[in-house]
Amino acid sequence: MKKILIVEDQEEIRELIRVTLEFDDYEIEESPNGDEGLRKAGSFRPDLILLDVMMPGGLNGLQVCQRVKADPALKRTKVILLTARGQDGDRQAGLKAGADEYLIKPFSPLELMKVIGKVIR
Repeated sequence: MKKILIVEDQEEIRELIRVTLEFDDYEIEESPNGDEGLRKAGSFRPDLILLDVMMPGGLNGLQVCQRVKADPALKRTKVILLTARGQDGDRQAGLKAGADEYLIKPFSPLELMKVIGKVIR
């Protein structure tokens, strides 16, 4: 069973993503911020992290992505950045941080599942 970690500060969006993922056979963990998300990634060892870029507090999504990709224990973990920022410079920053894919909000559940399938199957 593939493991997915959702790191998103907006509870409604986390819930929408979780409900979408529950249609498939995934083990799901959630985190409301980057700091906790990074800690959970270390213990949960997800196959995929769905990661919001803009989060309040400590680490933002780009920083979490960079740290995940730099951690030898998490080197196989894929990262899909979720963001409302769709400018080319934003996308380039995400890819430079190591993201495997970049999904612009709002996105449909179907679009999310298609991108997840492309990244982890």
